[in-house]
Amino acid sequence: MTLRRRSASAESTSSQPERQCPDYVLDEQVGFLMRRAQQRHISIFQEMMGSHGPTPTQFAALSKLADGEEISQNQLGRMTAMDPATIKGVIARLAERGLVERLSDPNDQRRVLIRLSEAGLAAMPKFFETAKAITVATLEPLSPGETKQLLALLARLC
Repeated sequence: MTLRRRSASAESTSSQPERQCPDYVLDEQVGFLMRRAQQRHISIFQEMMGSHGPTPTQFAALSKLADGEEISQNQLGRMTAMDPATIKGVIARLAERGLVERLSDPNDQRRVLIRLSEAGLAAMPKFFETAKAITVATLEPLSPGETKQLLALLARLC
């Protein structure tokens, strides 16, 4: 392997290597910024919901079930933007905690229906109250106008 040597003038003017793509700055890219914003939100969510509360994906599933309907596991996955393997794991963990019940569809034994259990129904008011506080904390650096604009823009991206 041959190593290229920099000229003496290049070494004296900069100790930094030349950027491969000077017009691409990671810290300015939408995906990177959205991931950082999500990491911040998840951190706030976990802190405020606590170790005994649901995870963000579990909360999404519980929220969709809160209307009291029985929903197929597959449909619930689509409603919460989770693939079949992910929603299956989420539901399994919620069932272990006693927050949801799995039922066979009387019209199609292959289909699994999900609904909130009594414990799940009882837990939802506190979860919703905490979720509202999480939203406020996540958006705290923004003005009301910026919040409205951000939510509208995110909805358009989705």
